[in-house]
Amino acid sequence: MSLTAVLALLVFASAYVVIVSERFNRTAVALIGAAAMVGIGAVRGHEVFFSEDTGIDWNVIFLLFGMMVIVGILRQTGVFEFLAIWSAQRARARPFRMMVLLVVITAVASALLDNVTTVLLVAPVTLLLCERLGLDPVPFLLAEAMASNIGGTATLIGDPPNIIIGSRAGLGFNDFLVHLTPIVVVLLAVFVGLCWLLWGRRLRFDPERAEAVMRLEARETIRDSRLLLRVGVVLVLVMIGFVTHSVTHLEPSLVALLGAGAAVLVADVPHPVYLDEIEWETLLFFAGLFVMVGSLVHQGVIGDLARTLTGTIDDHYGPAAQGLLLGSAVLSGVVDNIPYVATMAPLVHDLVGPAAGLPPHQQSLWWALALGADLGGNATAIGASANVVITGIAKRNGYPISFWRFTRDGLVVTAVTVALCMPYVALRYFVWA
Repeated sequence: MSLTAVLALLVFASAYVVIVSERFNRTAVALIGAAAMVGIGAVRGHEVFFSEDTGIDWNVIFLLFGMMVIVGILRQTGVFEFLAIWSAQRARARPFRMMVLLVVITAVASALLDNVTTVLLVAPVTLLLCERLGLDPVPFLLAEAMASNIGGTATLIGDPPNIIIGSRAGLGFNDFLVHLTPIVVVLLAVFVGLCWLLWGRRLRFDPERAEAVMRLEARETIRDSRLLLRVGVVLVLVMIGFVTHSVTHLEPSLVALLGAGAAVLVADVPHPVYLDEIEWETLLFFAGLFVMVGSLVHQGVIGDLARTLTGTIDDHYGPAAQGLLLGSAVLSGVVDNIPYVATMAPLVHDLVGPAAGLPPHQQSLWWALALGADLGGNATAIGASANVVITGIAKRNGYPISFWRFTRDGLVVTAVTVALCMPYVALRYFVWA
């Protein structure tokens, strides 16, 4: 390992420790770490902005930006208040019932859209719902972030790492449905039980607030039905754009930006209205994090780790699939799962080639990579894009979620879900193949 690679690893480790300690603003730390990477020569300036492998992932940044603009405009219609009251009334204002309802909605929506878009839409509803009922929204937001990562595992477009894997392995939307949706359904059912153990049993029911919510007329919260209709049509078109990605080959970020532009045009609202809703701090944190992790990729640090993980495979595909599943879960909790998968996918491709036509025991490596990376993202607050977005929204609204608060619960969820995937991979691709 070169001296620059060692320095890059030290910079990343130092920034990670400081972020975990939460003594300083995480966005400032990420940006300083990114600047340090450029300063030591771990990555060059043009690679920061223009390299697909070692620079800022603009697809993620602009996907978030576009959806934040659309959500900001939708907020003006009162639709989030409507959905909050509707959800509470369907659950009879019982806190755990509401949590289960929101978790299921989040997981299903994450599979059909993507997990980042879903949490951007669900989080405002959750905050309003908890405000009405006098509940702490943090447990609900944690549950939704983790549900989004579990649900997003089920489809090609549900989680950004799946898009990378699908492209590299030649896998389509239906392939993910057939191979991953069955285990995701099981994981979601188990996760509902974990929600009760981790958060649900401590939620308190307030009969007076519940009765007040049950008396509300949800439709009265819609302030501008015409604006809701126009922006709603734009949102539906954006969702269609996401779902038809494999046909149109339009990047989700481009679809989101086009949708944001269309929403601004049809809404005709003042600029500050939707710009004020954008989580600028979250976007900058992502940019800094991408540069730091990209520097490790550029210096070969992550590649060396990945090769170490896969270097002992030979023809032992069973242990290799289990090792890849576990290793991906661990590493995706430490670094963001998007650059991790971007590094690992070429290595798996070199080992077994495209997934089409492969026997099940070889194809298992692709599915082990997807399961480990997607579910491992639940381990820490920076393991997946949805986690960063949720913690940013929570902080903005006065409910900061510490790194350790997220990690304490996230490690439990990750350990249980990954443990359940191990027998699934063994049975599906080796015993029943």
